[in-house]
Amino acid sequence: MAATETIPDIKPTKPRRENLREGEVLCQYCTAKCCRYFALPIDEPKKWKDFEYIRWYLLHDHATVFIEDDSWYLLVHTKCKHLGDDHLCQAYETRPQICRDYTTDKCEYEDDWVYDHYFETPEQVAEYAEAVLPVRKGRTIRTPKPDPLRVIRTMSHEL
Repeated sequence: MAATETIPDIKPTKPRRENLREGEVLCQYCTAKCCRYFALPIDEPKKWKDFEYIRWYLLHDHATVFIEDDSWYLLVHTKCKHLGDDHLCQAYETRPQICRDYTTDKCEYEDDWVYDHYFETPEQVAEYAEAVLPVRKGRTIRTPKPDPLRVIRTMSHEL
C-alpha cells in the first residue's frame, strides 16, 4: 500500500448492543441464532458407558455436545419451523413459554460465544474419555498396532 493511500472505513454490519437507540431491539439486527438450535442439559459422563452414549449422539446429523461452566449439553442444530425468512418469529403472539421467558441479556448477538469444550465427532469424545478416565482393562478404542514381522512375512511371500 502506498504511503498516500488510506484504509477505507469499514462499518459494522450491525450496531453494538450498547449503541442501540431507545426502542430498538437486538433481534431487529440478528439472524435469530437462538432459533436455529436447542441445547438440552445431559448428565456429566463418569464411566466409559456414559461416553459411549455421547459418541452415539454424535453419530447423528446436526448434533454436537458442549461443556459450559462444568455442565454438559446436547446441542441440536435445527431451525425452528416458525422462523421466517426475515429472521423473525412468524408465531410471535402464540410462541411457547420458553421463548417468552428468553431475554437478550446474554444472547449470542455479538458472535463471540466460546464453549469450555465442544465435540463434533465421536472420535473427539473418545479421545477426551481416554484422557480423563482410567484405561479399560484390555480394551481401547484404537486399532491395535500390526505385528511388523507378520506384515514383512506376508509381503515377502507375495514377492
